[in-house]
Amino acid sequence: MTKSLSEFSSYQPRVIKLLTNSIRKDRLAHAYLFEGKKGTGKREVGVLLAKSFFCENLQNYEPCDNCRNCKRIESGNHPDVHVVEPDGLSIKKGQIQALQEEFSKSGVESNKKLYMIVHADKMTVNAANSLLKFLEEPNANTIAILITEQYHKILNTILSRCQLLSFQPLQPKAIEQTLTDSGIAPHIASLVAQLTNDTEAAFNLSKDDWFAQARLKVIKLYEVLTTRKGQAPLYIHTEWVNYFNDKEKQETGLDLLLYIYKDVLSVQLGNDEQVIYQDIIQQIKQHALQITQRSVTEKVTSILEAKKRLHANVNPQLLMEQLVLTLQEG
Repeated sequence: MTKSLSEFSSYQPRVIKLLTNSIRKDRLAHAYLFEGKKGTGKREVGVLLAKSFFCENLQNYEPCDNCRNCKRIESGNHPDVHVVEPDGLSIKKGQIQALQEEFSKSGVESNKKLYMIVHADKMTVNAANSLLKFLEEPNANTIAILITEQYHKILNTILSRCQLLSFQPLQPKAIEQTLTDSGIAPHIASLVAQLTNDTEAAFNLSKDDWFAQARLKVIKLYEVLTTRKGQAPLYIHTEWVNYFNDKEKQETGLDLLLYIYKDVLSVQLGNDEQVIYQDIIQQIKQHALQITQRSVTEKVTSILEAKKRLHANVNPQLLMEQLVLTLQEG
């Protein structure tokens, strides 16, 4: 479900404050550059800005979402709203020229027009130069929204003609809230929110059967390490290696294990509400009473060190066997 501008203000307060003030005062810029990491809401805010620009029943600064213009923008078929995306690996000169030709005509519905260029950093040099001519002589009642994850790749001459709005990485709590609002179980949402700051990626991960099973295997390893010391190397050999069978999965496994030990530390510091693995908190609390803070910190450090060694192409099975020998000490 599309969020409103006011809902986005809790995630991107500076961006939304600037845009809503401009909407209220009817002083929108002729060109914006939305930059920030994937999943920070750039395109969604672009669509909301388009709705606010065309809405027939604007309420303060929020689009109504019910009028003909709002509905057509939501479905992607408003005749005066144009979206340009890479054709293959790049945005080509012909795409920008087609856009210019479209904008040389008067608006179909009104005198307003808006275009959005997604992955603007992927414009070819010729495409960027064509756009520059477009930006140098902006039409009245025309808004350009350029969206990028790599704004340093945009020509300085284009940057200088756009109002730059930086979208901040989402905080884990914001992603967790979005996931739980979508019906994801809290114990999955809290963990997934730590692994990515991209809401869409987090949602996909939370629905992934492999990830759900990986989480259970990591919890089982933790149980073996704390209650059946000596059996951990066998568990690595029989259960772990075949399941975490490539570098990306191995790194995920180490991350999941890391958060359990961080939870132990949180409990020892009296921060129970920060525990990510809330569904095994009693087990974590029991462990926290049996181990010193220094020992937990050392275990966290050893897992972080294992992650570094994984990237140095150490044999994964040997790496995990050495790690569990370290973790079951103390």
